[in-house]
Amino acid sequence: MSSAAAARVEARKLAAFLRRDLLQALSYRAAFVSDIVNVVIQVIVFGFVSKLIDASALPTVDGSWISYIEFAVVGILVSSFLQLGIGRVSTAVRTEQLMGTLEPLLATPTSLTVVQLGWVAYDLVYVPVRTIAFLLAVSIVADVSFNPGGVPATLVLLLVFLPFVWGLGVLGAATTITFRRGVGVVGLVTTLLSVTSGAYFPVTVLPSWLQRFAERNPLTMTIDTARELLLGGSAGWNEVWQTVAILVPASILTLTVGVAAFGLALRRERRLGTTGSY
Repeated sequence: MSSAAAARVEARKLAAFLRRDLLQALSYRAAFVSDIVNVVIQVIVFGFVSKLIDASALPTVDGSWISYIEFAVVGILVSSFLQLGIGRVSTAVRTEQLMGTLEPLLATPTSLTVVQLGWVAYDLVYVPVRTIAFLLAVSIVADVSFNPGGVPATLVLLLVFLPFVWGLGVLGAATTITFRRGVGVVGLVTTLLSVTSGAYFPVTVLPSWLQRFAERNPLTMTIDTARELLLGGSAGWNEVWQTVAILVPASILTLTVGVAAFGLALRRERRLGTTGSY
């Protein structure tokens, strides 16, 4: 089989993953809708909290003070993207284990890269749609004004941030294959990244040693740039590329570690004959 024909076969496999997950999401409409509703409720709660917080206690965006609800909604947007992305891969592996389809899937002539991409193929479509729906909902419910010109750049930023999230998700999947319960490890990493990201409060209130970690947290950089794009007026593609230049090495590192850990975990399970165990 030629390389072009092999590529078409693998592409059809990715389409099959996407179709499966889309049909599954549509079959559970209540969960699909509740995801958006829960985020809107969270925004409403932060809207009430915003009435208690003086805007002067928050960082400025483009030289202007912003309300706490404006500060928080961008943090909610990006951090929920992180939680969704990391949890998705581990959940996909755990679901395959419980349904008894993990071992048959891995026995097919499908590369691990295609399998891992297949687990997030649905998110590549869903995340941009969810992001736009979230911004519209916040604009209506919380009366927050966003810079429309910053939306395309923010979507690009999130797509570049996705490999970093994917790498952590694959690392979580490796722990799930090995220990059957990798959610705790993933949750700990997600919590650490979220708490030090400045998503819900300025990083300046953290202890100095945590501030140094926060300054190097890829999530912090992504949120700060997204705030400038969505709430400011002067930020543009230059700021995006500066953040991308920092995110790319971090993404390469997490992907390399995650894929290597996944491969090691899978080889161990195959050697022990416990790939289908859950």
